[in-house]
Amino acid sequence: MLMRDEMKRTRRSKQVTAKSSKSPIPANRIRDEDDDEAWPSQPSESLAVTVVNPKKSKSQLQTKPGSIPDNPPEEMTILPFTFFQIDALDLAPRLLGKFLRRDDVVLQITEVEAYRQNDSACHGRFGVTARTAPVFGPGGNAYVYLCYGLHTMLNVVADKEGVGAAVLIRSCAPVSGLETIQQRRGQKTDKPVLLNGPGKIGQALGLSTEWSNHPLYTPGGLEILDGPEPEKMLIGPRVGIEYALPEHVNALWRFAVAGTSWISAPKNTLRPP
Repeated sequence: MLMRDEMKRTRRSKQVTAKSSKSPIPANRIRDEDDDEAWPSQPSESLAVTVVNPKKSKSQLQTKPGSIPDNPPEEMTILPFTFFQIDALDLAPRLLGKFLRRDDVVLQITEVEAYRQNDSACHGRFGVTARTAPVFGPGGNAYVYLCYGLHTMLNVVADKEGVGAAVLIRSCAPVSGLETIQQRRGQKTDKPVLLNGPGKIGQALGLSTEWSNHPLYTPGGLEILDGPEPEKMLIGPRVGIEYALPEHVNALWRFAVAGTSWISAPKNTLRPP
C-alpha cells in the first residue's frame, strides 16, 4: 500500500523555502482530472523547512533497528496539499514514518488508524455537526476532538472536502523537544509509555480542539513533514470500536511500524500484512 513512486514524485516536487513560520504561501487552484469542480485554493507545492535542533534522544536510540531510521535530515519538507487527497485507507500507511512538528517538538509517526466514509466507527457517520464538521473539511486539515472529555485526539483529514474521513494518529516516537514533551505529559521518562496512545500525542503537542481545521500542509503552528518510508509494517483491527458493525470492527485498518516499541496496546492483534 506504500507507493515508493509517489513518494519519489513528492520529493521531486518543487520546493519553496519558508522564510518564517508565518510567511504567506502562494495558493494554487488544484483540480482533479476526474472531477468537474475545482478544489478550493490550496498550496500544491512542498515547502522546505528546517527542524529546530533535531537531536537524537536516548529514547530514539532505543528504537529497534529495521524500522524507522533515527537520523532524520535537518531540512525536511512539508507534505503538500495533494498528498492528503486520497482515501483514508491509502493515506494511513503512507503517514507512517512522517514527522509531526510544533515549535521545538518533533514526533515521528509510528502507528495510525484509518476511518473511512460510510464507516460505522467514523465520526462522519453522524453527518455534519458542530463537533464533526472539521472531518468533512479538505484532506490535510487537522481534526482534533475530546475523548471522554479528557483526551485530545489528533486526526488527519483525508480525501476531498465533504467526504468525511480521517486518519487517527495513535502513537509516535520523539525526535526533538523531549523536555517539552515530558513537561506537557507530566511524565519524566524516555520510554514508549510517553507517546504510545492517541491522547498522549495530543498532550505532547499541546493541542486543544481549537486546532481543528488547521491546515497541516502550511508552515507554522502544526505541520506534517516528509519522512522515510518504514521497511516493514504491521496491520490489525482498530482499537476500542466495539460499537461498530462487525465488518468494521474486524477490518484491518490499523497500521504500525514493525520493529519499534513505540506503539500502543494491544500489540498482539498486529501482524505482518
